[in-house]
Amino acid sequence: MDKFNQLTGVAAPLPFINIDTDMIIPKQYLKTIKRTGLGSALFSEMRYKDDGSENPDFVLNKPAYRQAKIIVAGDNFGCGSSREHAPWALLDFGVRCVISTSFADIFYNNCFKNGILPIVVTPDQLALLMDDAERGSNATISVDLASQTIKGPDGGTLHFDIDPSRKQILLEGLDDIASTLKSDKAIGGFESKMSADRPWL
Repeated sequence: MDKFNQLTGVAAPLPFINIDTDMIIPKQYLKTIKRTGLGSALFSEMRYKDDGSENPDFVLNKPAYRQAKIIVAGDNFGCGSSREHAPWALLDFGVRCVISTSFADIFYNNCFKNGILPIVVTPDQLALLMDDAERGSNATISVDLASQTIKGPDGGTLHFDIDPSRKQILLEGLDDIASTLKSDKAIGGFESKMSADRPWL
């Protein structure tokens, strides 16, 4: 998993509440177990018309946001089913950070397992960031995980909270297996002791 420290890029505004995982990646794309190749299907029901052509009104199809690395969204982002394909699709498109006032729990946890930083902000902070995002490609946002700050294009800085253990996982780029292997020596010592103390097990 790629480390997350600092991220500067265009933020795409999605000022809607209750963006669920079926909107993020519709069910017909769930057959694959690969984490790559899903970026083209991200928000497909909003990005594409029935004939497969692009919907020019959808934000990610607008020239200013085609390379967006951040999404600024309304409340309760990632609700609905627990599909891990949702963060896979975001990551494959190039999104490494989603900012909202709240997230569905399973989606929130899945983000950390896939190298995406979900940031919870207040409604007032979201309004400021949404305004920044709506300015287009000339208004980039910078996220610094180490200092837990978001800097807007005008130089204003917001602070965000994050669980220290989850912060460290992203800073070090550790998935669940890599995180467990950090304790490999202790685990090996415990297993050796158990084998000696209880050889019948």
